[in-house]
Amino acid sequence: MNTLLILTNLPDRATAESMATLLVRDRLAACVNILQPCQSVYRWNDEIETATEIPLLIKTTEARYPALEKAIRLQHPYETPEIIALSVTGGFPEYLDWVAQETAQKNGPAS
Repeated sequence: MNTLLILTNLPDRATAESMATLLVRDRLAACVNILQPCQSVYRWNDEIETATEIPLLIKTTEARYPALEKAIRLQHPYETPEIIALSVTGGFPEYLDWVAQETAQKNGPAS
């Protein structure tokens, strides 16, 4: 099972915590790290913008990615959320197995 690391940013800590809980509860992610606030600089609607954001590092599998992306898009307050998926090409095998086990679909909420 291919492991992915997903990056996204949220506008505040409460929204980040809510998103992290939702993703783990619904087994779309095995683990979500909520990082310290960062300052983002970007172009939006032809203007240079700055914002303080809360980065999330989300560990999941390739099989769960479509449902995870859908959940992020539905819950994210941004019009165009950053959702970047990076393939994990190596890692501690027991940890990668744990990610696969924790994101395996079980009986429960549809995702």
